[in-house]
Amino acid sequence: MTGEPPADGSAAGPEAAAHGAPGHGGGGPAEIRALAVTVSNRAAAGVYEDRSGPVLARLLAEAGCTVDGPLVVPDGPPVEAALREAIIAGYHVVVTTGGTGLTPQDLTPEMTRRVLDREIPGIAEAIRAAGVAGGVPAAMLSRGVAGLASGVLIVNLAGSTGGVRDGMAVLAPVLRHAVDQAHGGDHPRPGAAG
Repeated sequence: MTGEPPADGSAAGPEAAAHGAPGHGGGGPAEIRALAVTVSNRAAAGVYEDRSGPVLARLLAEAGCTVDGPLVVPDGPPVEAALREAIIAGYHVVVTTGGTGLTPQDLTPEMTRRVLDREIPGIAEAIRAAGVAGGVPAAMLSRGVAGLASGVLIVNLAGSTGGVRDGMAVLAPVLRHAVDQAHGGDHPRPGAAG
């Protein structure tokens, strides 16, 4: 996605008005730069191949982002460091996969909270609810958080390909609007003249 409107000036699709199209509450960047981060001690150590990160990167691209990664880091302080570096690097969105469970090593939510200025609990709640409704009761055990850090949208997803697919199915439809809002865009108004 280039961020450019069609040459005929029409809306790019049915979701364009809700996602920052001209005259509809835009304000965010024309191009959304996203970073996919895999949080896994074993993948970072080369014990096994990262499977969820490539799925996450592909789904972010399908959602209209220009994507870097997956960056693979071990859990704990390296997560906080990766998030802070992503903010400095100018990404608009950072989505992590992994480290959201109940084991003592799962520290991604704690590391993310150290970086966030404001949480967006509705995103994390909706992701968990969608997983449970989709037939995965264990989705309620994810402790992932979402929020803004210096205007960067950060979202934690579970560390599985299914968790990434389910989470991105929830996140993708609101991604553009969330980024627009984080950059001062107005709420779209149904029926408002452009």
